[in-house]
Amino acid sequence: MLRFLILVTLVVIGVALWYLFRYHLSDEGEISWYTPERACDLRQGACTTRLDGMAELSLEFGVHGPVQALQVLPLEVRLEGLASRSAVVEFVGRDMDMGLHRFPLTPDDGAFRGEGQIGLCTQAVMAWRANVVVDTPRGRLGTWFDFNVERGG
Repeated sequence: MLRFLILVTLVVIGVALWYLFRYHLSDEGEISWYTPERACDLRQGACTTRLDGMAELSLEFGVHGPVQALQVLPLEVRLEGLASRSAVVEFVGRDMDMGLHRFPLTPDDGAFRGEGQIGLCTQAVMAWRANVVVDTPRGRLGTWFDFNVERGG
């Protein structure tokens, strides 16, 4: 019985450390989040929203049309009206924990560019969220854009 209790205690400690490590990696406590102003379909083009009325942030996938799991996506983030030192896009499963998919972008001619990839899922249609965080003189600001990925046949 003592061995069983020790095993249960170790499992609980392991799970608690995993949650703490995941929270530490996400840095969500330090980000000011702004709700997107309107629905937008990233599969059709750039999505844009205002951050606290001071700046306009846009995210664009470099492909138009259906997005497939494991497809390499060119990513572009633009921030107008406020300077930014860095930008990161993180893909998060809206209905299911899909792990950490974080893609730091590189400054390039007034924008931030890089590549990202959507994880594989067994569902026919997977709901995803693209969290975008920019590091500005006013702190870390973020917004999100929702989209769906259909599993190819």
